[in-house]
Amino acid sequence: MTGIYWIWLAAAVIFLIIELTTPSLIFVCFVVGSIAAGIFSYFSPEQYYWQIGIFLLVSVSLIPPTRVLAKKMVKPTAQKSNVDALIGKTGKVIKAIDLDDGGKVQIGGEVWIAGADIVIEEGMRIKVVSVSGARLHVEPAEG
Repeated sequence: MTGIYWIWLAAAVIFLIIELTTPSLIFVCFVVGSIAAGIFSYFSPEQYYWQIGIFLLVSVSLIPPTRVLAKKMVKPTAQKSNVDALIGKTGKVIKAIDLDDGGKVQIGGEVWIAGADIVIEEGMRIKVVSVSGARLHVEPAEG
C-alpha cells in the first residue's frame, strides 16, 4: 500500500480538530505522533508495526512535557471577590467590639458589623479572619 502516509496525515488532522475543540492540550501529542508515523510510513510503507510503535512512542513521550507546559500557560486565578476579598485585610475599630453585641469596623471606607473572641477597643487596628453573612470575625492586627 503506497499511500499509507495519507491515513496518518488524516489522523493528524482529526486529532488537530479534536485538540482545537478541547482545552486539554493532550491531543497535540497525538498530532505530532501521527505526523512522525506518517513521515516514517512514506519511506517504509510496509512496516506497519514500526509505524504504530513510532506513533505510540512519540505520542506518549510528549505527554509529560506538554502537561508541564499546559500548567504554566493556564494559571488558576484565585481572585477573591465580594466579601471573600475582605479576608486578610486590615481595618480600624470605630465602635468597640465586645463579646455580646460585637462592634463596628471600617475597612477601605466601608463600615461593617464585626465580632471577635476578645474585647477590642475603639481605634485599634484589626485583621479580618472570616466572614459570616454580613458580619466579620476579626482579631487584633499585629504591629
